[in-house]
Amino acid sequence: MSESKPLRRREFLSTSVAAAGALGLVAGAAGVAKAAETPATPAGPAAQVKPPAPDSKTVPCGTLGKARISRMMLGGNLISGCTHSRDLQYVGKLFHAYMTPEKILQTMKMAEARGINTVFETGADYVQRFNRECGGHMQFIPHIEVSAKQTETELLDHIRKQVDSGAVALYVWGLSADALAKAGAFDRLARAVDLAKAYDLPVGVGGHSLQVAVGCEKNKVPADFYVKTLHKDNYPSATPKELRKDFMWMDGSPGYYDNMWCVDAPETIDFMKTLAKPWIAYKVLAAGAIHPRDGFPHAFDNGADFIAVGMFDFQVEEDCDLACAAVARAQNRPRPWRA
Repeated sequence: MSESKPLRRREFLSTSVAAAGALGLVAGAAGVAKAAETPATPAGPAAQVKPPAPDSKTVPCGTLGKARISRMMLGGNLISGCTHSRDLQYVGKLFHAYMTPEKILQTMKMAEARGINTVFETGADYVQRFNRECGGHMQFIPHIEVSAKQTETELLDHIRKQVDSGAVALYVWGLSADALAKAGAFDRLARAVDLAKAYDLPVGVGGHSLQVAVGCEKNKVPADFYVKTLHKDNYPSATPKELRKDFMWMDGSPGYYDNMWCVDAPETIDFMKTLAKPWIAYKVLAAGAIHPRDGFPHAFDNGADFIAVGMFDFQVEEDCDLACAAVARAQNRPRPWRA
């Protein structure tokens, strides 16, 4: 079921495939509704955009470049088969037994019916299959893997492949950008963004560490948007405060579980207020440790323009209801809407 990219991701993270990223959420049936209305297209990344007041059924949209993007996107992990399980050992088989190809297509259909129109990061084959076989109109934002050892030809070929998957935007993968930022290789990040911009698509930079976005701005990396983790830290399996450190997800630090991806939430919120660029927040539920009734408002209230959320079919209905409510609540938030 998994594609080659997610398999390499699992090797990079040394985590097991699991369905625990969503255990504990309440089930709900899918509803069918019309597509959300498109907000006014901003003149550029610095434009402030007031989101439309969502109705009770469809997820509202913003824009990235020329693309109309639902403010909640369908996270690719549960499509591609890469999720985070903390120390649970049994759920890998459970995940694969439940998330069959047919179930993945059904989940995408339910999500699209509620206004979710974009899959984020991984799952290109399923997006293409859904659109081809099910008459869907799902969009895709893939990641770009960048490393210091790549040749420029290899990077160009990889970018071209990701564009050809049906991309409406691109972004440098968070783990790639973390590694480059840690090494101070912002010239490499800038070059990757420049090469991707040749395809006339919005190009962003992702990261779990805030040092990615801070360094990109300092070194004038021409990112059109940022993809940054944001979640609370008061859940039981969160790494104790005395053990937290930047880049701990890369180092295998003591006390770390693979559900803590934002050790700098207050600093992230403050820094993003200074930027006039769109922000996609991810890991907003800390890999299922936080209920969306808490995680979604936390993200939108504190400045995220979009969120990417992995979800099973039985979560789609409730997640969409909570996302609509969170966007409506956040219309007058401190950070202006940037998309």
